[in-house]
Amino acid sequence: MTTLHSPGTRRAPEPARPVRAWVLSSPGTHIWLLVIAITSIVIELSTEGLEHYLLHRNSSNIHELTQHPVQSLFTSAFWIENPSSFLLYFVLFEIVHAPLERWIGTLRWFFTVAVAHVSATLVSQEFVLWSIQHHQAHKRMAHVVDIGVSYGLAASAGLLVYRLPRPWRWLYLAGVVSFFGIPLLSGGTFTDIGHAVALAIGLACWPLTRGKPLAVKRRRGHSG
Repeated sequence: MTTLHSPGTRRAPEPARPVRAWVLSSPGTHIWLLVIAITSIVIELSTEGLEHYLLHRNSSNIHELTQHPVQSLFTSAFWIENPSSFLLYFVLFEIVHAPLERWIGTLRWFFTVAVAHVSATLVSQEFVLWSIQHHQAHKRMAHVVDIGVSYGLAASAGLLVYRLPRPWRWLYLAGVVSFFGIPLLSGGTFTDIGHAVALAIGLACWPLTRGKPLAVKRRRGHSG
């Protein structure tokens, strides 16, 4: 049966509907992506001096954490050091953050990411401070650029473990633990410590998934 529409009624193009639904179902992920896109454009268009200032001013390193801790912890999550890597982060956000946010809801997703980002940053920078105090690292490390979204991604990747049915869950868990664990065990940097902390926090947030269905369910047969 043909559906009639009034002359003033416009229908959204069919391909746009699933994209719009996907974006609206994970608003936190896509607002975050939008801000990162804007800051990446700013970095790309900046002079070398301005780029240096912006990256250091928005870092959550020891110096910035000492001067203005809350601001540095917040703003550091909205910048990436290399704007050319934005496409990679776009893909990672769509396959890690967006599915998790759709599954457990925006508030639970935000709680997981925020706790992981703050905790991983503080632990990794505490390690840097310890290294400086024990002459294992140069004092300039107090001003190291420490920005980015990888801690939040590590936490979301960890929590996504509980989204998968067995046995795929264990294969995925082995993969993410190896991805973040091998660099740490092979003499990793402070960021590798941060990734390990964030992953552990994501795994520890499993109570947030209670009552949420798995991605795959067995369907019961129906008699005709």
